Amino acid sequence: MGIIDRLFLLHTREEELQVKVENDLLYLKKSREAVAIFLFEGKLPGEGMVPAIDKAAGGLIRQIWKEKDFEGKLHQTAVLYPRGAAGIRRVILIGLGKRPDFSADKMRSASAKAGQTARSLKVKSLAVALDAGELGLSWEIATEANVEGTILGLYQFTDFKTLERETISEVDLLCILIHDNKIIPLVKKAAEKAEKICRAVYLTRNMVSAPANEMTPTILAREALNIAKDHKKIKATILDAADMKRLGMNALLGVARGSEEPPKFIIIEYRGAGKEQPPVVLVGKALTFDSGGISLKPAEKMDEMKTDMAGGAAVIGAVSAAADLQLPVNIVGLIPATENLPGGRALKPGDILKSMSGKTIEVINTDAEGRLILADALAYAGLFKPAAIIDIATLTGACIVALGDHVMGMLGTDENLKTKIKKASEQTGELLWELPLWENYQDLVKSDIADYKNSTGRPGGAITAAAFLSKFVGPYPWVHLDIAGPAWLTKDQAYNPKGASGAGVRLFVKLLTNWSDVD
Repeated sequence: MGIIDRLFLLHTREEELQVKVENDLLYLKKSREAVAIFLFEGKLPGEGMVPAIDKAAGGLIRQIWKEKDFEGKLHQTAVLYPRGAAGIRRVILIGLGKRPDFSADKMRSASAKAGQTARSLKVKSLAVALDAGELGLSWEIATEANVEGTILGLYQFTDFKTLERETISEVDLLCILIHDNKIIPLVKKAAEKAEKICRAVYLTRNMVSAPANEMTPTILAREALNIAKDHKKIKATILDAADMKRLGMNALLGVARGSEEPPKFIIIEYRGAGKEQPPVVLVGKALTFDSGGISLKPAEKMDEMKTDMAGGAAVIGAVSAAADLQLPVNIVGLIPATENLPGGRALKPGDILKSMSGKTIEVINTDAEGRLILADALAYAGLFKPAAIIDIATLTGACIVALGDHVMGMLGTDENLKTKIKKASEQTGELLWELPLWENYQDLVKSDIADYKNSTGRPGGAITAAAFLSKFVGPYPWVHLDIAGPAWLTKDQAYNPKGASGAGVRLFVKLLTNWSDVD
């Protein structure tokens, strides 16, 4: 798990959390390797911890500000060495940019920059001087944003590195320094909440980062079983191929035919509310490797197709976080898991499959397999008579063409549900954009020889894929999230380092946290 296994977000002894400011002098209870300070462009704060730290550090902050070597521009950094004054070995300055442009998400990204700077200095512990009033945020939001940004920005996937492991630097301790004893319980609670969410994101990132030979459908199912073992309110059930056959999941089984790896249908349930409350069903696509099948993908970047299970991993992570946070909502996670390979028994273009819903599907393109396995999962979701169904999938390259690498596409049939998800997006910084699902798209997925076809060609590909999925949902509020872009990043992005991002986990957790508040 990396850093998160060794990270103590706040020291258990409260006296070591406190900063005492008297007569503009700072008193730390314990020597610190590095203290991070966040500053806006413009003027230095005239009161609080910043002038106190500056005075204890011999005026170094004011000097670098006066010389304009540091101006507080967004993500600008500077490292000062106050020669051990006030028990501080290093002061890391991080710019927040212009105050009117500031947001909780800017706090996350600045916090990531602080953590990454500390790690580059080989610092093992980082203290953060946090002043919510100066930031213009509540203590809860400021703390959560700081902790989330720091932890998520420090993520590294090093499980398979064997050479020079001793050179891998990690920050082991994050401590939030505050000078008001009364808010210590509030800050601790917010930090612990953020840590639980980050743990779920790390879990998801690790599953997505793992190579396909180390994250087969069977291994993914084992992850779900292990989570259920660790949480009393989570139940995991795994359906094998024989179970799927009895249920009529021939679309999922059709995709699985080309692989020697057996498919698994993962059901992970969290009960945080009474039995009478209908669950929110989260459905996650889990192609643990997607070669495209007979409609073979190009060799270039095919290695990245290990990430085609990012939707399923996000559902597992979100359910795990909901249980850790004891959210008062019932959740069912459904994860159809398989490989898509061009074996001798593989699905062929032109084949027709009868799905669990009874509707038939003409296979035009075997590389449009995600919507096939989701068709059976969405039909299965109706058995729970849910309050809502949300599916999440690395479904189409067309969504990346439309929206770029960092934005989820959202389509759905229920305005209230879409509004809830948009609100969660704004609160978490997980960007999404709604695409239209107009009636005239529905005719495009009709087949001449079956009920529907699984591919309509390139035009509007993200939309027609969602139109296809809508045929299997039933009479329930439904939203589809296409995370083909943000699930795997080719460049570092603020608190999402290059590689697996864990897209969707924080969005789902916030949505489920808000669930009873925004009906």
